[in-house]
Amino acid sequence: LRAFRILVKALFKEYNHTDSQVEIFVQPSLRNKTIFDYNVNMLRTTSECMSAILGGATTISNISYDAVYHKSNEFGERIARNQLLILKEEAGFKDGQFFAEGSYYIESISNQLALFQQLEKKGGFLKLLKDGVIQQKITEKARKEQASFDAQELRLLGTNLHANSSNKMLADMELYPFVKKRNIKTLLIPITRNRLSETYEKKRLEKEKIASKTTNKDF
Repeated sequence: LRAFRILVKALFKEYNHTDSQVEIFVQPSLRNKTIFDYNVNMLRTTSECMSAILGGATTISNISYDAVYHKSNEFGERIARNQLLILKEEAGFKDGQFFAEGSYYIESISNQLALFQQLEKKGGFLKLLKDGVIQQKITEKARKEQASFDAQELRLLGTNLHANSSNKMLADMELYPFVKKRNIKTLLIPITRNRLSETYEKKRLEKEKIASKTTNKDF
């Protein structure tokens, strides 16, 4: 986020635009959120909100720890709000956006500036989005990340690391937590928002179904 602000400032300066302030709205991703051992999601969202503060986000909207499989509920939303309040009032992050000032990661910023310039030379972001180039790059990145997760090089606590086999979730599902693919024509190729742990969770839920059917037969 800090790199993005610097890039925007440089861009505005190039076009003689005096106001270089940008409003950045940030929300934790569902990419690394899990169904099993769901309380760990609180740690993940807390860390992500803290990163957003340090990055200089203008507005942060936290998500509930159970947003993947539960409908909106008072308890989950209250916990999400309290996480932000704890960061602000108790953890000392009220002015956290200033903590990293002066600690610019020059190499990272340079790389992102170079990427921005490459996009412009190829016709700009919107053109590449219409051509499917942006989506392809995101898909490639996601595929590599998924392979790393499947090989347990990238780990999610309680899912592919220290999983609790006694944790059952089938009866607690209020929402369908997996990707739904729609066969409709769109102007832009849609980006599939799948979570890392989906394949793993499907297998565990299927085992629960089989175990449940076996138990019912016994009765």
